[in-house]
Amino acid sequence: MLGTQSEQLNRQGNEHFSRGHYTEAYVCYAQALECDRLSGDRRALVATLGNLGNICAVSGRREQAQTHYQEVLELQKILGDERGIGTTLANLGNLRADAAEWDRARAYYLEALDIMRRTGDDPGLAVLYSDLGLVARETGQYDDAARCYEQSLALMRRTGNEGGMADAWRMMGRTYVMQKRYEEALACCRTSLAIAERGGDELRAGGARYVMAQCYEEIGRHKEAADLLEWVVRMDQKYRLPKLEENSRRLEALRARLAAEEGSRACHKETRA
Repeated sequence: MLGTQSEQLNRQGNEHFSRGHYTEAYVCYAQALECDRLSGDRRALVATLGNLGNICAVSGRREQAQTHYQEVLELQKILGDERGIGTTLANLGNLRADAAEWDRARAYYLEALDIMRRTGDDPGLAVLYSDLGLVARETGQYDDAARCYEQSLALMRRTGNEGGMADAWRMMGRTYVMQKRYEEALACCRTSLAIAERGGDELRAGGARYVMAQCYEEIGRHKEAADLLEWVVRMDQKYRLPKLEENSRRLEALRARLAAEEGSRACHKETRA
């Protein structure tokens, strides 16, 4: 009975998670954990603790996520779940990447890479190459980053991971932004946006628009940047995302700049008249 209840609660949590309702998802996973502790089912514990680690990670509670993932790792070692170990090592790497601890993140990722190659985990490898691309990009190794994203995209296509393809194209776009290669960045983001919209994925569509807004802002096309950022802020509000305040301030600053530009143009017209 407890096992069945845990599975049901995890399913409900996953549904909330997929919609971006993180608070509701956390409540479901926490209730499932109580059931799993009582039942002593290690495999159920692995699933629930992994979900709790994921929800804590996306909501910025890195230390809690680390604790959950470490317990998952110990259980997977006891169970001999090598494929699962690879996934958990990648998750631990993600936490370090979120904290900009690039060397530690890379170490976790490379350990996961060895395991995933050995177990033939192509879906896991597809995501992992994207993660390695992030580390390479953030440490200024842009050519390595591009190669990693290309490997990721090839595996995403092979495994049919449309959401992952949207992510990889967006990440490539961000790499080009950092190199000030704006036209290439916009092309990547438009591809990411098209894939996300085709799948009805508002969050990934918002991610693509966010990078496009940055491109337009940096090249001085402030109207396009503001239009895109307005859409992003609406998604932040809808899904209660952590960057709502930051993005709202950025949008307000862009609107103020646009108003100043309009005022300046109006003054020039009056002067000429």
